[in-house]
Amino acid sequence: MSSTSSGWLRTSVTVSDGTSIAVRGFGGPNGPGGAGRTILLLHGLMGRASTWWAASRWLADHGRVIGVDARGHGDSPARGPWRTQRFVADLVEVIEALALGPCVVIGHSMGGLHGWELAAARPELVEALVVEDMAPDHTGRTADSWTSWFAAMPPAFPSVAAVRDAFGHPRPSWGDYLAECVREGPDGYRLLTDPFEAGDMASEWGRVSFWDGVRAVRCPTLLLQAEDSAIAGEQMAEMARAIPAARHVLVPGTGHLVHDDAPERYRELVTELLVSLR
Repeated sequence: MSSTSSGWLRTSVTVSDGTSIAVRGFGGPNGPGGAGRTILLLHGLMGRASTWWAASRWLADHGRVIGVDARGHGDSPARGPWRTQRFVADLVEVIEALALGPCVVIGHSMGGLHGWELAAARPELVEALVVEDMAPDHTGRTADSWTSWFAAMPPAFPSVAAVRDAFGHPRPSWGDYLAECVREGPDGYRLLTDPFEAGDMASEWGRVSFWDGVRAVRCPTLLLQAEDSAIAGEQMAEMARAIPAARHVLVPGTGHLVHDDAPERYRELVTELLVSLR
């Protein structure tokens, strides 16, 4: 485990298939590697741990805050299989290797799916759960519209501002999110995650229902639904009925990135959950 000169944790865990999973710490009252409650942040598709930076600043008041770059995202190399079971196995190995559990797991979109599947498979590792705008059943859908959208984009952008402009419509929060997920190279700024590999990751959701995992969750759970998003629909209210200790909140005025579109309301709701655990 290593830290930068500023004290923020930057390390990696080599998991059982040889992939090096990047782990980023955002500090906390007990230090980036200290004892106390762990708040584990799981990003969405195409994201990386650092997309949680704004939220991590106040989450650090409640525990040590750790983010994970899912394989194929951020600084974790692209290595399949792109299946939920493998992503969850990565999280188990990271938590155990760094002695992080039990964690409060906070996941956005894909990260929410991984969070509840982790809570279902290894309940002793998850103290509480936040799922942001994700549904368990997308069967019958394909990732074709996703891959077509990205195929129409240039492979590289001349500046970070160009990334924001390309993806920031109709909601600027998407442009900000993806601007965090690029790296500069000889030909410009490229997305860290290959969009076509991301489409392969998402294609599993069109073939597999994850309701069994939802029904197996037993920890306190906060389900946050965006008002303007096609991702979750009415399923999040159904999830609340399936999880014994769940609370479902539809957050007005938000798109898929609830924590960015309504940061104060998001902070209020998540803080209520964290305080209730004390």
